[in-house]
Amino acid sequence: MSTPVASNTRYMRKVNAAAVLTELRRAKGKGVSVPELAHATGLSRQAVTRALSGLEKDGLVELLAPQRPVNRSGRPPQPVRFRAEAGHVLGVSITPDELHVAVADLNGTVVADRTTSAVHLDSAHVTELLTDTVVRTLSSAGLAPEHIWHASLGTPGIVSQDTREVRFTPSMPHITGNVLLHTLQKHLSCPIHLDNDVKLATEGERRREGHDRHKGPMVFVQWGERVGAGIVVFDRLYRGASNDAGDLGFLDLCVEETGGESQDPDLEGLGSFEAWVSSIRLIDLTRKSALRTEDHTLTQALENADEAVEVVAEALRAGNPAATEALEEITRRFARGLGAVRALLDPEVVVIGGPMATLGEPLLKALTGHLEHRRLNPPRLELSTREGDGVVQGALHHSLAEVERDVLASPPTARFFS
Repeated sequence: MSTPVASNTRYMRKVNAAAVLTELRRAKGKGVSVPELAHATGLSRQAVTRALSGLEKDGLVELLAPQRPVNRSGRPPQPVRFRAEAGHVLGVSITPDELHVAVADLNGTVVADRTTSAVHLDSAHVTELLTDTVVRTLSSAGLAPEHIWHASLGTPGIVSQDTREVRFTPSMPHITGNVLLHTLQKHLSCPIHLDNDVKLATEGERRREGHDRHKGPMVFVQWGERVGAGIVVFDRLYRGASNDAGDLGFLDLCVEETGGESQDPDLEGLGSFEAWVSSIRLIDLTRKSALRTEDHTLTQALENADEAVEVVAEALRAGNPAATEALEEITRRFARGLGAVRALLDPEVVVIGGPMATLGEPLLKALTGHLEHRRLNPPRLELSTREGDGVVQGALHHSLAEVERDVLASPPTARFFS
């Protein structure tokens, strides 16, 4: 029999405690009375009270002061709340440009957030920077390392699922091996999950407030200087045999000969496809178009590389011809890669995130125009609705899911009932 049953009293009380805790977590910090919990779970008041006693002992719930209703006699019900502050999770994103660390409570509310630039250093400096940023982030929230129940870290490149080491990352070769994991293990005693950044972002994208946002097959594409994808089928993230399924940047069947294009040194080490469609290439195409049309204002604005994508986005919103021409070309190229994704996976939706998503509706409109003339029906296209760093948000979500599965779905209060 695969369906779990309460074969003994201890297991029954463990299941009841998990059910009560689930209802309290759904209240998002608001007080819930014993009668309300009994009604929501289908348990007796006595069973709810026993569960709460164990959960309070474990520090997961708090009994609040009763609030007597106006013009009502009798003993008022005592509300109970889930203590989201009982534990915390850590999310980390590391890229060649920045290190982003965030801490959230057990409700997913971010309580501390810190970003540090200049990550493109050697391994010794990355180790020092990671340690310092994590320590400062925890300190700003008044937390110690032992308050972290789970940590997840997203990094560019291919991460081995067996050894949890970075096997290959051309943009940050100095972090290959176990340098990142080993650094965090020195300061945190909790479980640590190291993963590819796009895969973590995909996990975060498909979930919203604990619920699946997309039910069918989904592909999430992180589109910026690099191009990668996360693939979700049968409600699971598909990783492939080597944990690098969805590495679109290394497609080369879709790339045309572009001998006339400038060889930007920033594109060195990139895969064929991402070098052809990256945000760097969009900026280069826009600059060339602006020079050809003698749009000196746009040409000058593009000189600030840190804000160049935003400059193009603003130019598109203003209907600038040079930016529109560049967008048409870059989306024509990108549509060829999406065509390959469609032919192989037939996803229900393709969600586009990363810096290129800031181009907004003009990007979707241009991509849709290139795809709708193909023989196979195109997938629905959407822009990511995640604000801020999707990798960190996905990392926090992953850690919360692990805590929910390993602790909250089977709370420590099982020891209380043994």
